Amino acid sequence: MATFFKRKATVVAIAALSLTVAGGGIAVAAQPESKGGQPAVRQAGQQPPVTAAEQRVAKAAMRATLAPPAPGQTAWAVVAQNGTLLQHSGNVVSASKFSGPGSFAGQYQVLLDYDIHRKAFLAGIGTVDPANVPPPGEISVAPRLLTPNGVFVQTRNSTGGYADRPFHVVVTN
Repeated sequence: MATFFKRKATVVAIAALSLTVAGGGIAVAAQPESKGGQPAVRQAGQQPPVTAAEQRVAKAAMRATLAPPAPGQTAWAVVAQNGTLLQHSGNVVSASKFSGPGSFAGQYQVLLDYDIHRKAFLAGIGTVDPANVPPPGEISVAPRLLTPNGVFVQTRNSTGGYADRPFHVVVTN
């Protein structure tokens, strides 16, 4: 009986997220093929380079005490346009917005406490503010470069220009 309710709750959560995503844009990421390292010159549309500090934070997050979600369950996060983690499941450790040299507007990283290699990602422009409709835009999601427990999210405005947007992201297991 308990298994039935867990499965039903997962289906309801995914259905609610799908409806939310349908209004604000959708993106599903495939796992990219490994190219053996970071590019030397970064162009628009590429991820910011991974710093040594980011690698230390990601490794520390992998040592968290929670176990990965069971197969069929999801990890999720709601992130504000400034990179603040608003709501999340237990396995999400942090969210941040990239800034500084080599980054563009609308670039974010979400860290989890387990390896998300070969998982599927779903993201959509969205907010948790019931008084506002999220701004229009587009979103892309992919595994974070050289970070096995990181998700990279890129948001854009409706014309395709880089823009900060609030979003929801789901990692399926």
